[in-house]
Amino acid sequence: MRNLKLLQSLHCSGWQGLGTPQCLTVRTDTGTVLVGSDLGITELDPHTEQVVSKVSLVEEAYLPEDGTGCIVGIEDLPDQESVCIATASGDVILYNLSTNQLECVGSVDSGLTGMSWSPDQELVVLTTGQETIIMMTKDFEPVAEVKIHQDEFGEGKFITVGWGKKETQFHGTEGKEAALRKLVEVEPAHPWDDRKFRVTWRGDGQLFAVSAICPLTGSRKLRVWNRECVLQSTSELVNGLEQALCWKPSGSLIASTQRKLNKHNVVFFEQNGLLHGEFSLPFEKNQVKVKELLWNSESTVLAVWLEDLKSADKEDKDGQQNTYVQLWTVGNYHWYLKQSLHFGYECIVSLMWDPESPYRLHVLCSGWCYLSYNWHWTTDRSKGDDSTDFANVAVINGDKVHVTPFRQTVVPPPMCAYQLQLPCPVNQIIFSLDPQRSNNLAVLTADNRILIYQAGDGVNQDSTIKTDAVGGRGMANHMTAPKLVKTYRINFEEGKGDSLMPLKIRFITWIKENRFMGVFQGPTTSQSVVCQLVTSSDESQEGALWVRTPITVDGQIINLCHNHKTQSVALELSNGLILRYLWATESSEPCVKPWKSADGCFVQFSQPCVQTALCTIEGEEMVLGLTERSRFFVNVSEIASNVTSFIVHDEFLLFTTHSHTCRCLSLRTTSLKALLHLPSSDSQPNDETVRRVERGSRIVTVVPHDAKLILQMPRGNLEVIHHRALILAQLRKYLDRLMFKEAFECMRKLRINLNLIYDHNPKVFLENVENFLQQITSINYINLFLTELKEEDVTKMMYPYVSNSSTSVPEIGNKVDTICDALRTAMERINPNKYSLSILTCHVRKRAPELETALQKVHELRVNPSSDPEAVSAEEALKYLLFLVDVNELYDHAVGTYDFDLVMMVAEKSQKDPKEYLPFLNKLKKMETNYQRYTIDKYLKRYKKAVEHLSKCGRQHFTELLNLVKDQKMYSDALKLFSPKSQEYKDISVAFGEYLIEKQYYEQAGLILTRCGECEKALDAFLLCCNWQQAFCMAAQLHYTEDKVISMARTMSGRLKEQRRYSEAALILEQYAKDYEEAITSLLEGGAWEESLRLIYKYNRTDILETNLKPSILEAHSNQMAFLDSQKTLFIRHKSRLKIVWEMKLKAQEGLLDEEVADGPDSDLYSDRSSLRSAGGVSSKYSHSNSRISARSSKNRRKAERKKHSLKEGSPMEDVALLEALREIICTVDKLTGEVHSLLKVLVLFGFDDLASELQKVLEGILQLMEKSIADIWQSDVKRSTPCPVLGPDSTANSITASLQWPRGMTAHQDEEVFVPPKLTKNVKWKLNIL
Repeated sequence: MRNLKLLQSLHCSGWQGLGTPQCLTVRTDTGTVLVGSDLGITELDPHTEQVVSKVSLVEEAYLPEDGTGCIVGIEDLPDQESVCIATASGDVILYNLSTNQLECVGSVDSGLTGMSWSPDQELVVLTTGQETIIMMTKDFEPVAEVKIHQDEFGEGKFITVGWGKKETQFHGTEGKEAALRKLVEVEPAHPWDDRKFRVTWRGDGQLFAVSAICPLTGSRKLRVWNRECVLQSTSELVNGLEQALCWKPSGSLIASTQRKLNKHNVVFFEQNGLLHGEFSLPFEKNQVKVKELLWNSESTVLAVWLEDLKSADKEDKDGQQNTYVQLWTVGNYHWYLKQSLHFGYECIVSLMWDPESPYRLHVLCSGWCYLSYNWHWTTDRSKGDDSTDFANVAVINGDKVHVTPFRQTVVPPPMCAYQLQLPCPVNQIIFSLDPQRSNNLAVLTADNRILIYQAGDGVNQDSTIKTDAVGGRGMANHMTAPKLVKTYRINFEEGKGDSLMPLKIRFITWIKENRFMGVFQGPTTSQSVVCQLVTSSDESQEGALWVRTPITVDGQIINLCHNHKTQSVALELSNGLILRYLWATESSEPCVKPWKSADGCFVQFSQPCVQTALCTIEGEEMVLGLTERSRFFVNVSEIASNVTSFIVHDEFLLFTTHSHTCRCLSLRTTSLKALLHLPSSDSQPNDETVRRVERGSRIVTVVPHDAKLILQMPRGNLEVIHHRALILAQLRKYLDRLMFKEAFECMRKLRINLNLIYDHNPKVFLENVENFLQQITSINYINLFLTELKEEDVTKMMYPYVSNSSTSVPEIGNKVDTICDALRTAMERINPNKYSLSILTCHVRKRAPELETALQKVHELRVNPSSDPEAVSAEEALKYLLFLVDVNELYDHAVGTYDFDLVMMVAEKSQKDPKEYLPFLNKLKKMETNYQRYTIDKYLKRYKKAVEHLSKCGRQHFTELLNLVKDQKMYSDALKLFSPKSQEYKDISVAFGEYLIEKQYYEQAGLILTRCGECEKALDAFLLCCNWQQAFCMAAQLHYTEDKVISMARTMSGRLKEQRRYSEAALILEQYAKDYEEAITSLLEGGAWEESLRLIYKYNRTDILETNLKPSILEAHSNQMAFLDSQKTLFIRHKSRLKIVWEMKLKAQEGLLDEEVADGPDSDLYSDRSSLRSAGGVSSKYSHSNSRISARSSKNRRKAERKKHSLKEGSPMEDVALLEALREIICTVDKLTGEVHSLLKVLVLFGFDDLASELQKVLEGILQLMEKSIADIWQSDVKRSTPCPVLGPDSTANSITASLQWPRGMTAHQDEEVFVPPKLTKNVKWKLNIL
């Protein structure tokens, strides 16, 4: 649904060449035009309107002086810096542009009728007067010479075995006669055919086609030849085939024209010569003749050059004909006439597309007039931003305009909602930029008139508007077609109507109701004029548009855009510079100034853009631009290089990319800095700004105040999507305005999670619950909202939004209950009968479903039915409840209410067999109330209630209760039901204690047993847990003898020594066993030197000083020295190894190691600079085997878990293991300071000063070494040196492979403390100053 927009036009008429112009070619390197005439060659620079050079071919006798000479071909050869000219007399001339020398490289005696170079300019084909083809290389060496007219079909002749002959087929009576009827003879070519040969090449230069008059039939026939000049195929006989011929550069079709009895067609041939498709030209029979057909280099536009046929009744006084150039495009297999240039009596002598710029057309007219047109694609759409805008898109199709209002209907082209029939072909469509009249449109026709169409009121009274193009009369009654209100003719001088050249004025923009803007060429081709077009005030049928306040600009304006919100107008020059058009004020005339950014710099695109727009970002109005090479600019900054289309819609910028995505960015929340980082930033999960689209999709329009985004596919069909960002933006507006109904319907239609209604602003929702219920009148919709509720905040994960308006969020995990309670309270207050089903839903949807309450409400409806007409019956309520809850679960909850009427009501609605539940219910009815409820609770596995009810059933059921308590381990709950002095309490306590002993909770068992008076069992429990204090208490209560106490004390002290509780063991031996020597020995074993000295002197056992104490001190000193030495050696070794490992990883990251990263089957997944190399080092083989081992069994997995940080050299996590080992050594040595301090004191006490000083110096030295090393080992980038594997949407092949090598069971946050440097205890004074 695109049209061709004229970006630039040049009109050069103030120059004069040699003789009469005949043909032209373009120099791609300089941009100049070479014009061939009957006297020579003239080179023109269109941008300066200066003749660069003139070369006469008369002086060298290549052309006659009388002006009868003719140049049949001219071609620029950039590689040779020359121009090749072919004359009708048979000379092939090479003109060197650098030396200005002429050279005749060949001559044909019979003369030449044409010259055609291959697209790669490696071959040239000459057609001669003897009806032959001469093929030569670029060095003019002959390749072949063949006759044009061949009797053979060619190498591609069709092969048949005789099947399917028309004579042997059944065709019916009429068909059989037709099969036997002789073919009608082909008519000869028309008299106006110039009877010249036409040569055209395929785009790849492998084939060329020749159209020539057949000498036998007098009609035209096509032949296809290859690069070796070997005939490939001959076209079928086509009656009325004309001279025009052009091969589509993409290679699919050959275009020509054919005149039929009642129409004039452009027809297409395949390579094999068969017809394949056609379209009709919009002219009457025998009105025009087609001079030439020309495809542009992209094969997207077909130019048709036409002239009026001379007719006696139409011939004017000068005998001249009108000349036309039409531009045709195709979409969805339909041909559109996009541009129609009417040159009047200005005769065209040559026409060609630019070889490099695919949409630039060069026109050479008689009288030395040169014109150049630059087009590009555009989508003509209405620019409104409110709900009154229909989102109209208009498509030019000759003298018709196809209009589709996408707000009302989506019609794929070539169909449309309605057509506007114009008196002549259309060249431009202009929608009004006035927001109040955005549906009005103006149409610029080929005769330089503008027709104004005003949005209609739904009643179509204009015969030129067809509203039944699609949908029939029903659609016609629904559509609001516009009506023609006025026609204006463009006048350049007041009182005089200028006959304008084709498309002299461009970029016509409808600013206000009676004011337009436009651009046309200035006094020179290097200047442009921007002006206002003001309508006349007369009431005649045809008004006039007068040019007012023209402003001449130095440079060629190639784009104009307008912002209807700020009334700003931006002009783009061909060098990318942006100008601002300043409107007239009371004190100044309109003027043009350079556009400046907020920092005062001029805005200039680095490349000219073919589409521009204005928008506001961060409070500054900026210019957006898109080049034909997909580079997207915002002011001077390039944002992306893969953008295919964009549109500014309300507060959003939408664009599609070559990566088949459509991005939608909010201009309110984004910044220029964020846009600059857009290409490098990866889209996050649930990113609402990005959406995948079909390959090649382009934006057509966006429906204002709606979420519909219209995309067009390359083949022409349309696709309507609802971009998530547009949907959410619209929903947020609805919710901010408390438009709950509109928001709900939109979310339901587009499958947006309904939790957004609450999560967008919980406080506002809770304050407007009644408003919500008043708007959402459907009970089903309220129930749908309730059933979709979940605890997750969708604005955090599913629909993240930077400017989230949530101000008050309930406690985590309480959201559903809060909403259900608020809605239920409001519904019960408004009309509980109407909302009874929704109230039931509120009870069911709570985190702890209140099914009993819901069942009670259903039961109340059954017992006391309401007379309210909006109320529902108990059966309907129960049926709905069964829809929400599983019937078995609901049945169980009904049983749990102990209401058998309610149970029967639920059971009747279920699929249960009465034989299943009736016996059970009858049995329950016969039981005592408490035992009945116990049975029900036990059936429902509500054991706490079951125990409670069973405890009320008396002593006769206590055994059953005790068994239930033991089975369900409900000892604590059962104890609360009985008095501490009761026998039941004691029995349960004994069972509880036995259970705790079984679970090895000995101390807790002892406490329970002590409380209930079971001292013997309590003593055993305390002995097992080594609680010697309680054990001796129990012994006292049991009145143990002294011998038993001493025996128990020796046993207990032995167990305490096993647990290294030497001081406690010594205390027992001293106080209960009265064994003082053994107590002192125990203290010496535990290093309690001072306490042992106390007992020695207390019990006067000084002999122990020499026999036990001093040897123990010396042994402890020796052990400490040896231990410190080993720790120091190990610390230094680990530290050195860690440095080596880090250096290896650093080199690996810099690519300085030559070893392979992986030796396994996944080695091809790694790149040379893979981040995995830093994690795996040079021994990924180890990690492979470790991964295999850890996957075999749970036993091996546990083994691998214990070895996840291996100190083995080359292991993948060796550096982490070294850090862990070093941390452990530091902590261990730091904890020794207390023990060493105590040892130092006793060594000094007994005169071992040298040993004490030695130990103190060694420990001090190790601590200083570790303190200095901590800063080196735990650097700021330690953690980064061991990267964790990345999984999820941002994962790569390397990161996935790294995750396979990552030790099983290990997470990224499991070993955070390894990377935190340990802290030494500095506030403990352990050293002795006397040493």
